[in-house]
Amino acid sequence: MTTVSVGRAARERVRCFGAAEKGIRSPMSSPSNAPSVPSPTGFRTWLHRGDLAVFRSVAGRHWPGAGPVLPRLSRSADHGLLWFGAAAGMAVLGGSARARRAALRGVVSLAVASAAINTVGKGAVRRERPVLDAVPVIRRLTRQPFTTSFPSGHAASAAAFATGVALESKGWGAAVAPLALAVAASRVYTGVHYPSDVVAGAALGIGAAFALRGVVPTRGQLPAPGRPPAHAPALPGGRGLVVVVNQESGSATATASLVRDSLPLAEVVECAPGELSAELEKAAGQGRALGICGGDGTVNSAAAVAAAHRVPLAVFPGGTLNHFAYDLGIETVDDVCAALAAGDAVRVDLGRFRPGPDGPTGAPGYFLNAFSLGAYPELVRTREHWAPRIGGWPAGVLAALHVLRGDRPLEAELQGERRPLWLLFVGNGLFRRVGPAPGRRHNLADGLLDVRAVHGGRTPGLRLLAAAVAGPLTRSPVHAAVRLRRVRIAGLTPGTPYAYDGEVAHSQRELVIDKLPEALTVYCPMPV
Repeated sequence: MTTVSVGRAARERVRCFGAAEKGIRSPMSSPSNAPSVPSPTGFRTWLHRGDLAVFRSVAGRHWPGAGPVLPRLSRSADHGLLWFGAAAGMAVLGGSARARRAALRGVVSLAVASAAINTVGKGAVRRERPVLDAVPVIRRLTRQPFTTSFPSGHAASAAAFATGVALESKGWGAAVAPLALAVAASRVYTGVHYPSDVVAGAALGIGAAFALRGVVPTRGQLPAPGRPPAHAPALPGGRGLVVVVNQESGSATATASLVRDSLPLAEVVECAPGELSAELEKAAGQGRALGICGGDGTVNSAAAVAAAHRVPLAVFPGGTLNHFAYDLGIETVDDVCAALAAGDAVRVDLGRFRPGPDGPTGAPGYFLNAFSLGAYPELVRTREHWAPRIGGWPAGVLAALHVLRGDRPLEAELQGERRPLWLLFVGNGLFRRVGPAPGRRHNLADGLLDVRAVHGGRTPGLRLLAAAVAGPLTRSPVHAAVRLRRVRIAGLTPGTPYAYDGEVAHSQRELVIDKLPEALTVYCPMPV
């Protein structure tokens, strides 16, 4: 009889402990001494009680102005829609490469955080959602989430996006941070998460953004380009500077107004593309320095004039891509203004090809970024044909699809060996890449040409993709990359299109490409 009683008592103690583990009050527990929602002893008990106390405090307090805002904000962040919209707004309205990079990094950071939360986080801790009894009905979401509570996916996405943006642009990060905090707070306010769910989700989101930075460094992490310093006059306020603006280049007209405001002593001349050459020659003879506002093709024209007249060049990015300016670390008008005020300048190489666009009797052609034959000139030509009708970016996509279909490769003799080629790329300086990030040049005065060839054959799309993924100085059956000081291309069909800095011209039977080392002096900010 005694044995039976002891066994029953033991089983009752085990049952009571299990009930406490689940937060259920046992009939044998004392109502006066038990917590409202019992939980295991130790850290989990303390965390659960603190979570519940904060959750009930938020639910029971009146938050002026939050009622009509936070529930809607919480719903708008479903599936990341709020952040995709914010990224699109930054990219379109930001007006700079830094804003576009920040938007892209924010979206990719969000994607990394979401993948981690949905594949690992939600399954590792199967915590039930809070009971909504204490939450006013007006705050509750119309559609309650059905996934587990820990961690908060909305908080993770918000923190990842805001952190990713801030890692590329502190200004945009400061603008996005209050919105991210509001979304995270809305999850507790609407009663769908405990506070610790939100804190853990935010921590995971921040970690995802920093993990992505470890794979794809931000612009600020990349090493400064090789920059041989050059002597250039300091021109505070733009005194002695003549800036020529191509009215039909990207955002050049808007940039020109910023130049006038920032450099009141500079002379700013706006002209049509047909007048560009004459205005550049005139400006180079009048001022102590030549300024140019436009895209890479416009900057190319100014560079040739500046090198011939031996005057320093100030580049104000006003085109669509602005590769040359960005590789120098110039992203905004303020960057150029600071360099002009201090007289900070560097020497860069100037690529050269002969004969030039005007034929054997004309002047050589020059390039700041790259010269190419094959697929890319066709892409540029198709893009320029459609851009006035459907816009630049859609035209670029259409042109890429057209080029990837590929009818037949180019036939040419490269360095004495004849072969079919889908693409021949000759870069002014070595283009490097970090992880999957697009290539950029760390040294614009290395005296070398980055030569890459995509061999002819079937499936041009796959071959071009393989070449894009491959790094410099590699060889494969479909792709080769070497560094040279001089390239000779013979056996071309007269009239074969080629591209240089986004401009298209037509070749003779032979082309010789080399460089003029450190031929150009350009204002640019010095690294801190």
